[in-house]
Parts: sequence; C-alpha cells; structure tokens
Amino acid sequence: MLDPSTRKVSDVKHTVAAAASSSSASRAKHFLETCKCPSSAAAYGSYGELVKDKNVDIIYVATPHSHHYQNTMLCLLNGKHVLCEKAFTVNAAQAKKLAETAKEKKLFLMEAVWTRFFPLSIQIRKMIEDRELGAVHRVIADLSFGEDVENTWGANGAKHRMVNMDLAGGALLDLGIYPLTWCFQTLYHTVPASSRKPPSIIASVEQYATGADEKTSMLLTFPSAPGGKHAAHGIALANFRVATDPDGHYTSGPAIRIQGTKGEIQVSGPAFRPTHYRFIPAEEDVDPRKVRQGANPKVKEVDCPIPGQGMFWEADECARCIRDGRVESEIMGWEESIVIMETMDQVRKQGGVKYPKKIETLDYPVSM
Repeated sequence: MLDPSTRKVSDVKHTVAAAASSSSASRAKHFLETCKCPSSAAAYGSYGELVKDKNVDIIYVATPHSHHYQNTMLCLLNGKHVLCEKAFTVNAAQAKKLAETAKEKKLFLMEAVWTRFFPLSIQIRKMIEDRELGAVHRVIADLSFGEDVENTWGANGAKHRMVNMDLAGGALLDLGIYPLTWCFQTLYHTVPASSRKPPSIIASVEQYATGADEKTSMLLTFPSAPGGKHAAHGIALANFRVATDPDGHYTSGPAIRIQGTKGEIQVSGPAFRPTHYRFIPAEEDVDPRKVRQGANPKVKEVDCPIPGQGMFWEADECARCIRDGRVESEIMGWEESIVIMETMDQVRKQGGVKYPKKIETLDYPVSM
C-alpha cells in the first residue's frame, strides 16, 4: 500500500483491517500476505464473518458483477459502508434498491469506477466545464481486445467468466462500462445536475454461443450537452474479437476522442487506465481539402502518470465522504450510476441479452 504522501494526500489514510474469500480463510490470508497488508488484518473464509468485524468501516466488493447486488446488500444490512466494483449491478432496478437501502441505513455507497478519480479525468472534465473545447458535439470511446476466444478459452469456453451467463458475462458489463464512463463523464456529468437528461440509445449487439454479448456498439444521443443547447453523440464500443490497441504500442491512435467546436482531446492508453492526453485546438478558416504537413506547435501533450495501481484516488474519495458524513460521492453519485445501468439495460434489451433470473432478481438473500 502506498503512503498517501506520495500522491500529496495528507487529510486521509487507509488501513486494511480484514479480507474475506468465499471459499477459504487461507485464500484471504494469501491475499493479505501478497498485498503486504498489516499483520493484524484478519482473514475470513466467508463474507458473513467479514461483515461482523467491528474493526471494518467500509468493504470493497470485488466479486463478479453477477454477485454485486447480493454481496453489497449483505454489507449494507450489517451496517457497513460499501465501495462496489463496476458494473455496479446487473440491472438498474438492483442499483436503485441498493441506493435506497444505503439512504435508509445512512451508509456510504459508491460504484468503484476508478477512472473517474484519476487526475487525467479530472483535468479533462474541468477543460470541458471551462469551455476550452467550446460546445462538445461528439465523444468516441472504445475498449476492445482481440482474442481468438474459442481457442483461448478452450472447450470449457462457455464457463469462462467473460461469457458465462451465470456470472453476467459479456462485453457490455465487463468492457463497455468504460467507454460508457467516458461518454457520461464528458457529456453528462459536465452538465449542471438540473439540466442533465438521460440519452436515447441505439445499440447493435452480436451474441456469443452462450448468449452473452461479444460485440456491442452503442450510439447515445445526449439531448443537452456541455457548451450549448445542442444534442451530442456518444459512441461507445466494446468487442472481444478486435482490439483497440492491436500492437500494444498505441500505434492505432487514441482510445477516446472528445470533439468540440474549439478543438479535440485525444486520450491515449486503455480506456480504464489512461496516462496521456493531447489537446488539439481548432484553427479558424481551415480548408480541410488542403493537405498540411508538419507538427502543430499549438498541440498540448499532457502526461498523467499513475503511481502504483491507481485505485487509491477512489479510496481517498470514500474516506473523505465517510469522514464528512456523506452517503454518496458528488463525483460518482447514485443517480449517475443508475442512469448508466438503465442505459445498459436498454442496450441488452435491444440486443436480446437476458441473464438468469437469480442474478437479475431483487430478492435477498439468494444463494449464488
């Protein structure tokens, strides 16, 4: 665990008090040892034991998203604050129920979209809010990896977590949440809360043999976008067959393009953990038919290195909210998590992707 001072943080700190595995305490102990957690941290062989530990303030739920609703509800009903991995739940109804429960119990709850808390993301959102891009008209975001899925996943490919329906597998919930995150944090979150409206959605989905989606393309129309009264398009792409970065060197260009009337921001690196962006200002009276060569001296290149893994920024946000008595984050609030889940519900509906009832249900508890 990195010292908070390495990221210039002095107002909060974190201590790992315990970890739990659903299968054995030895696995939890191995995890704690591997991560070099304090020797005082307890290792449990069940989640039920973990939520009873009085030394635990907040629990990070990092199970498959098929289990998020059940696991998070267990924590909340036992008085624990929760940071739950994305995708937040399997559907919007579950997300709403968790938010209602957290509000009723006066407990902090947040979807763990770590990308939202990177300095790079914060800088880009500020540029949009400050109108450095003018009116933003389009965002294109992709997270895909080229995989020979049948050969790589083998004869038991149907049980692989990425396409296992019992684990809510598929490109959308596993990869697509990141392109959607970029569309929402640039075209939705940067608009005043009173003016935000959910996007309309057109989706194209191809299903794998298990019924999970393996290729999903989404066209989102945000009716009130930053910088003007116009609508804006968000294009979010996720695919198991082709890669955003086919050669591993970002030769193919940016994973995210944010296009406004005053210029464009290009974000390099994987959509979930980018470390560089460039701002290309628009030039006036440019004839696009004329070919221009040479580097543009006005282009701004910005490196945003991430020390360690980078999950500490969202942890800092959790600590500050709990310290200040807030039950939700202003950066990643319940309303926005629910709207994104509603968007994915609509994409799945259009693509004919349906998960088993036991992981879509609002019933609790349900044995998983």
